[in-house]
Amino acid sequence: MTCEQAQELIHAYIDDELDLVRNLEIEDHLGECEACRSEHQGHLNVRALVQEGAQYFGAPELVKNRTSERTVGAARRGRPSVQRDSVLGRPRRAAPTIAIAATVILALFGALLWLISARSQSHTENLVAQEVVSSHIRSMMLNHLVDVPSSDQHTVKPWFNGKLDFAPDVKDFADQGFPLAGGRLDYLDNRTVAALVYQRRKHSINLFLWPAPDARDQPAQQFSLNGYNIIHWKRSGATYWAVSDVNAADLSEFATLMSR
Repeated sequence: MTCEQAQELIHAYIDDELDLVRNLEIEDHLGECEACRSEHQGHLNVRALVQEGAQYFGAPELVKNRTSERTVGAARRGRPSVQRDSVLGRPRRAAPTIAIAATVILALFGALLWLISARSQSHTENLVAQEVVSSHIRSMMLNHLVDVPSSDQHTVKPWFNGKLDFAPDVKDFADQGFPLAGGRLDYLDNRTVAALVYQRRKHSINLFLWPAPDARDQPAQQFSLNGYNIIHWKRSGATYWAVSDVNAADLSEFATLMSR
C-alpha cells in the first residue's frame, strides 16, 4: 500500500468502515510509515478536540411541549378513518401511515444491527489474524513447530484424539510439493486449536483450524501482515488460517489443495 492510498482510506479506517483485508493493509502500512502514522494520529487528535469542545443544549420546555402536542395530533390524524370514494361512493380507508412508518423504522433498525454485526466480525477477524502471525513467529523462534513430527497423516490425526473436542482434517500433499511435517496444539481466538505444519521447499506453513459450526462457507481471503502471507477461509463448519513467509502464489496453491 502506498502513502497516497493509505491517506485516502484513513478516514474510513478511523470510522471502522473497511473490510478485513484493507484494515490489515493500512495497519501494516501505519506500522512502517512515520508520515502516515503522524497523519493518522493528527486526525485522531482533531476528533478528540471536537468531541471535548462540543457543547450540547437541551430544548426549552415550550419547544418540548409543542413538539409533544404535534406528535400526538399527527398520530391521531394518522388513524384509519372511513372516507367515501369520490366516484363510486363506496367507503374506503385512509392510507395506514403509522404502519408504513413502523415498517420503515424496523427496516432501518435491521440495517443498523447488520452494520454493527459486520463491523464486530471484521474487528474480531483482525485480532485473530494478528494472533495467527504471532503464533507462527513463536513456533519458529522457539523451535516448536510440531508436537508430533510425522509425514504420515494416519499418525498425525490420531495424535489429536483426546486433546481436542474435534477431529482435524489432516491431509498430505507431498506429491504436490507440500509434504506434511507434523502437528501440534495451539491457542487462538480463546480456544485450543489444531496446528498442522507443512513444508514448501525450505519454508514452513502453519495451518490453524478449529470448528465454526454456525458459520457459512466463506471463500479464501488472501492478504499480508508484517511481511507474512495469510489466507483465511471457512468450509464445512470449520475455519482455516494458513500463514507463512512463502510467496503468495505458493500459499494460494496450498489453500486450494486444502479446500478440495
